Order: sequence, then structure tokens, then C-alpha cells
Amino acid sequence: MAALQALRPAASGIVRNPILIVLAALFGVSQLPNLLVQPNQPLLAAGVSLATTGVLLLVLPFFQGGILGMASEAVRGKTSLATLIAEGKANYVSLLLAYLVLLAINLVFAFVVFFGVLVGVVGASASGATLAGDWTLLAVIGIVGGGLVLVYLLVTFAIQFYGHAIVLDERDLVAGFRRSAGLVRSNLLSVLGYSLILLAGGVVFGAFGAAASLGAGPQQPPESPLADVVAFEQTTGIAVFFAVMYVLATGVFGAFYATYSVAFYESIGGTAEPERR
Repeated sequence: MAALQALRPAASGIVRNPILIVLAALFGVSQLPNLLVQPNQPLLAAGVSLATTGVLLLVLPFFQGGILGMASEAVRGKTSLATLIAEGKANYVSLLLAYLVLLAINLVFAFVVFFGVLVGVVGASASGATLAGDWTLLAVIGIVGGGLVLVYLLVTFAIQFYGHAIVLDERDLVAGFRRSAGLVRSNLLSVLGYSLILLAGGVVFGAFGAAASLGAGPQQPPESPLADVVAFEQTTGIAVFFAVMYVLATGVFGAFYATYSVAFYESIGGTAEPERR
């Protein structure tokens, strides 16, 4: 199975090129300001989060293009920062436009879900029904909401390799999405296995990241529901330790995702001649 066969070259690529871990860890460093903001300062937290998101939106297309190019070299041998710069510059515009398209898709789905729930609540109020007492209405809202979520997941599942198509196959924006959807449709079981492996890794990383964010973040106030979770005395040394662990875990998982996704994509993508821009 392609999902399992891609594990070995992915791991070997990281061992030969630990620089991938260093580069991926930079993303973890960029998230530290969000972890360190005091929970009793919501405006500051929102401002820091908004600023971080804006900077990442501009920087990530360059980083994604470069890291995918480096990962492609890493699964075969050695790579270097020169590839990061070259691939990041060459694919920046296409990847930035793709990010904006994905942002628009997310906003559309969020608006549709919100509008659908709003219509359901308004309709229930007009008919005298209540969400608490009308199980039929709750079921309809649940089915419609679940259906929209399923459609969203299917769309993201189908286009998850758009970046690989743009960088590795030199496709343009539209062709990149189309290439990803075509490969997923032709290799459905393999892509499902690949996604499950990444999901398992993501759950482990997410649990570790949540623990690290509690340890590295500010002390929880007594009235916080997390106060009992973070019951130890939170010193500067403990916070630094968890912050370092979070950054390292981000580096390892990010490097693995890059090499594993590239190895898997190239195994299901064949050796077709790329479509030049």
C-alpha cells in the first residue's frame, strides 16, 4: 500500500536532512506569542492572533513552496536552503492565490452554516417551536449542518495535494486543484490510508501540543476551568521547558509531514511530464 510504503523514504529523508526539522520548528516559534498571552487580556490575545495570522498568510506560501521542494530532494538524497529560496520564490504567487481561494471557501461554508442555523431558529420562533422542545427541528438542523460539514470535508480531502501539484508538477492554480482531485479520485483507498496515518500522528501531536501550551502559557486564574489541570507551580523554567518541547515537536511533525506527503504524492502521481506554466 502506497501509504505504508511512503513511510520509509519519509523517515530516511529526515535523518539525512535534519535541517527540515529546524525549518519546520520555526513555525512552532511563530506560535509562541499566542501561547504566552494572558487569558485575562482578550483584546491583546485577539490582536496578537490577528497579527500572527496576517504575517503567516504572507509568509507561508513562500515557506510551503520551499519546504515541499526540499522534501522532494530529501527523499532522494540531500537538500539545501538554496532549494527553499528557489522553490519559494518560483511558486509564491500561485500558492498565495491558493491560500486566498481556500480562505474564501472557508468563509463561504461558515456563512452558509451560520445562515442555515439562523433561518432554522427564526423559522422555529415564527412557528412557536423551540430548539429545546422540538426534536424534529433539532434533527433537521443537525442533518443539514452535518451534511454541510461532510461536503466541506470532502472538498478539503479532494484538494489536499494542490500545493504538491503546483510545486512538484509545476501546475498553475486551477490545474493544481484539478490534479489533486484527479489523483484522490484515482487512488481513493490509498489516500484514505494516508489521511488516517496523518490523523493518528496529528492526534498525538495535538495532545502533546495542548499539554505544552498549558505548561508554557500563563498561569490559569483560580476561576478558570483549566486551573485544576495546570495545578503545579508554573515557574519560568517550566514554561521555557514546555515551550522548547512544543517547538521541537512542531519541527519533528512538520518535517515528517513534508517528506511523507511528498513521498506519498510522488508514489501515486507517477512520472507524468509536468504541465509547464
